[in-house]
Amino acid sequence: MNPQPHQSRRGVPPAAPSTAATPATDGAVAHGVPLSRQLQAVAWALQDIRAGRSGSAVMEGVPSAQRPGVQALLFQVLRQLGLAEALRQQLAPRKPAPPVDALLCSALALACDADHAPYEPFTLVNQTVEAAKASSSTRAQAAFVNACLRRFLRERDALLHSARQDEQALWNHPRWWIQRVRQDHPQHWQQILQANNTQAPMVLRVNKQKSTPALYQQTLAAINIESSLVGESGLLLHRARPVHELPGFADGVVSVQDAAAQLAAPLLLHGLDLGRPLRVLDACAAPGGKTAHLLEWAGSAAPLQVTALDVDPVRCERIRDTLARLHLRAQVLAQDAGRPQDWWQPHCGGELFDAILLDAPCTASGIVRRHPDVRWLRRETDIAQLARIQARLLATLWPLLKPGRRLLYCTCSVFRAEGDAQVQAFLANNTDARRMPSPGHLLPGMGANGQAVPDNLAGEHDGFFYALLHKASA
Repeated sequence: MNPQPHQSRRGVPPAAPSTAATPATDGAVAHGVPLSRQLQAVAWALQDIRAGRSGSAVMEGVPSAQRPGVQALLFQVLRQLGLAEALRQQLAPRKPAPPVDALLCSALALACDADHAPYEPFTLVNQTVEAAKASSSTRAQAAFVNACLRRFLRERDALLHSARQDEQALWNHPRWWIQRVRQDHPQHWQQILQANNTQAPMVLRVNKQKSTPALYQQTLAAINIESSLVGESGLLLHRARPVHELPGFADGVVSVQDAAAQLAAPLLLHGLDLGRPLRVLDACAAPGGKTAHLLEWAGSAAPLQVTALDVDPVRCERIRDTLARLHLRAQVLAQDAGRPQDWWQPHCGGELFDAILLDAPCTASGIVRRHPDVRWLRRETDIAQLARIQARLLATLWPLLKPGRRLLYCTCSVFRAEGDAQVQAFLANNTDARRMPSPGHLLPGMGANGQAVPDNLAGEHDGFFYALLHKASA
């Protein structure tokens, strides 16, 4: 759940003939768009993110011809933004106007890591200055931008050494975030932050009703797509590919889903009597990946009656699109899971559920590899605010669960306030609840925090939290 986005005040210029190619970062390659134009779009995107818009919302306004290249560059900027801001502070102690600062920080972020810089330093400087000249909001400061960047090239080592004395610059996370991760995971905090600054792998979930991971791996190998088995149903691609290149994607043979997220369906359904109709609630379902996996995992022999909720009607359409591609059916309702008085009786007949999946709104602190803007959008106060929402949803949905049945609580967060602490508080206030074996905190790049997960899952998943709760029989 990102902060409410602000409306952009800037348009992105249309594509024009190119003199520079786009780097193959995050699997994105675009041709025909000049680097200066892409840098201009990246700077505008960064300015909007700083104003509170999510990266996904920002990218929707970028023309399709520019989008792959701009997103690749933007992601690299966001992963180096703490260092770039510290460098800019040294080069220009008096902070420039927002458009100039965004352009300058974008260039510094792309240039600061020599081993992964997408362009030669002087090309990057030249094209950044061209980008400054091309916009009325930065044109007057083009010489200033040029001077700052050329000083950086001359004094690179000294400037970088000095900048990295600052913790935010060293780890490229806000200071409060670093402190929270260190507090919550004192043995692993450095590995978590390092993992967050890497590119997430592309992982597929194989629909076991139509294939198996081993068979689909052979299908991929036949067209020279290399992969590794991960988890029960997953394949990790050694190189990300557009989904239209994946055999059977349009027919529902595979879906894109992180390996940690693929644990939800088997955790919730394993051990239940799937030989009779079961009523299942997916309480915060968009975009529908876990809803679909529940139906796939149970199979046609186990007629699940799934109700999928999301408060946003637009996001509900994404759930329906996901299910349609996979030829699956569920009751999809644009409703607030925290207000069952609006939907439980009229749409579910007031019947209790056999299983509830609560993938609760959270800070998304576990999926920073995929959404590097999250760390810069979040505020420390968001944790407590979201924890209150999570506690309310748990308290509200627990009475809708049949005695003797189970609720799976999960978040894509590494913060304990949204995981262990949340569940411990719930158990203390609900004597009819018992925690069943479940992974707890899954840390990006490190597997579970002392809990059992499939052997081949370790290291290849996002940060997640799972707690399986059993309701005592009456």
